[in-house]
Amino acid sequence: MLILDNISKLITLTPEEEKLFLSKTKTQHFKTKTIIHQSGTICKDSYFVNSGILRSFTINDNIVEHIMSFACAGWWISDMYSLLSQKPGNLFIEVLEDAEVIVLSKENQEILYHEIPKLERFFRILIENSLVANQERLMDNLSLSAEERFEKFQLKYGDLQYKIPQKQIASFIGVTPEFFSKMKSRLLKK
Repeated sequence: MLILDNISKLITLTPEEEKLFLSKTKTQHFKTKTIIHQSGTICKDSYFVNSGILRSFTINDNIVEHIMSFACAGWWISDMYSLLSQKPGNLFIEVLEDAEVIVLSKENQEILYHEIPKLERFFRILIENSLVANQERLMDNLSLSAEERFEKFQLKYGDLQYKIPQKQIASFIGVTPEFFSKMKSRLLKK
C-alpha cells in the first residue's frame, strides 16, 4: 500500500501499528476541479495522494492565483498554517486530475501520536522537509531566473508538466502565462 510505503521510508511500523494507522484514515475519491479545502476555513485534514494530482493555491485581491504546491501520487498536501494553528487558512486545495486520496484528520493524527509515538517523528520529519522546501522555493524566487526556476520545477515534478495547464506552471514559478510561453519557445530553440 502506497501510504505504508511512504511511512516506511522514515519509520518502521509493526503490522498491528499499520492496521491501527489505517483504521484512523479514510479513502476518498474526488473528481477533477473539486475543491477539497476552502480558503478562509480551518483545515482539519492532511491528504495523502494515492492517485491523481492536487494543488494548493491562494488568490490575491486582484483575483490572481498563486500556486503554492502540487501533490502527485505518493505526496502529502494540506494547508499547513491552518492545520497546525487551527486558525482559518488562506489556501485552496483543488483536484487537478481525478484522485484517490487518503484523509487523516488532525484529531486522529493526535490520537495516533499517543498510540504510536513514532508517528510523531514521521510527521515531524515531513513538516521539517516541507519547511526546508518552502524556504528553498522562497530563496529560488528571490535569486533565480524564471528559466532556472522552471528547470527546478522539471526536476522536482518530472512529467507533471505534461499533465497540467501551462498557466499553472507559470503561476508556480512566478511568471505570467505569456512570459512563460515565450520563455518555453526560447528554451525549445536552444
